[in-house]
Amino acid sequence: MAIIVVVEDQPDNLKLLTTLLTIKGHRVIGLTSGDKLADVVRGEPKPDLVLLDIQLPGRDGYALLEELKTLPAHTFKVVALTAHALEEDRARAHAAGFDGYITKPIDVRTFPAEVAKYLGG
Repeated sequence: MAIIVVVEDQPDNLKLLTTLLTIKGHRVIGLTSGDKLADVVRGEPKPDLVLLDIQLPGRDGYALLEELKTLPAHTFKVVALTAHALEEDRARAHAAGFDGYITKPIDVRTFPAEVAKYLGG
């Protein structure tokens, strides 16, 4: 079981992601914006993975990733979660420092395995 923070501003998407991950035994902390993300990852329990939507109102996923990189003891992976599926989008996310890239809409059949890959499973 892992602790996974999901930052997704679309309520239906957040519910789907949470359900799929919970079924696999993970504990999910869902956030509809990145406003409290730094506080959540600094708190207890520490997350193993952050799934971070790129297109968020206010600060986007890239700005939030920069903030996360400044936190001490940043041991969790951060995976971009985005509808931007072009190769240059993937390259930009990789260059920014994301540990991985999952495109939306997600495939409910393969999503849990994609997440497991980032958790080392």
